[in-house]
Amino acid sequence: MSDTENQPKGPIGRFLALPSDSVPKTIFVAVAVCLVASMIVSAAAVALRPLQEVNALKDKQINILQVAGIYEPGTDVLEAFQAFEPRILELETGEFTDKFDPASFDDRAAADDPATSVELTDDPAGIGRQAQFVTVYLLRDDAGEIDKVILPLHGYGLWSTLYGFIALEENGNDIFGLQFYEHAETPGLGAEVDNPRWKALWNGKKLADENGELQISVTKTAPPAGPEHHIDALAGATLTTVGVHNLVNFWMGEAGYAAFLDNLKAGEI
Repeated sequence: MSDTENQPKGPIGRFLALPSDSVPKTIFVAVAVCLVASMIVSAAAVALRPLQEVNALKDKQINILQVAGIYEPGTDVLEAFQAFEPRILELETGEFTDKFDPASFDDRAAADDPATSVELTDDPAGIGRQAQFVTVYLLRDDAGEIDKVILPLHGYGLWSTLYGFIALEENGNDIFGLQFYEHAETPGLGAEVDNPRWKALWNGKKLADENGELQISVTKTAPPAGPEHHIDALAGATLTTVGVHNLVNFWMGEAGYAAFLDNLKAGEI
């Protein structure tokens, strides 16, 4: 039998006959390993997505409990969260609507959907589009009267969009707390928005003065309106501080919750 007859036939045969350390086989093994690894990672991501969504929802609920001052370590989050009454608010009118189910309404999706949002031309918070409807949370006392309202807000800092909640007393002017549950600001600088000592500065501050003018500020020095409207800036995090100042004033102003807060103060909520 000739040497030609002993040679492997076909491209697969010739490939298999190559030495194990040949370039084609090395490339093939590398590509195969990458392909298998990517399939495993993709499968894991798909399988874990429901768990991730549950954990994200639980973390959000914990933040709402915390900003309202009713969270304790070891608390059954789902049970404690039942104390809140979620409602869908139409920002323009400041009134609640039954157009959407609070249990399934997605605030972020609403902000991206042209049917439920508007593109901003005056955009101090840096959010691009603003949803016309948002989910707010009411916390009532034993008599059924509103004790606190929890309002979502978000805006751009230095590196990221900060998502959080502000808790207001029943008068719609006194701040009980402010808390962010998602951001990517610089650790040790802008990320100090998570520092309990800085968050505690918000408690007892007032949004507006006696004339109803919005005065809340997050700056290095207190404004003429007085310390009751001022929160100290974050040390070494100028742009994050500016971002927080802008987003709070945006959402508490005419483009945000002003109509709702007027209704709340008038006892129409």
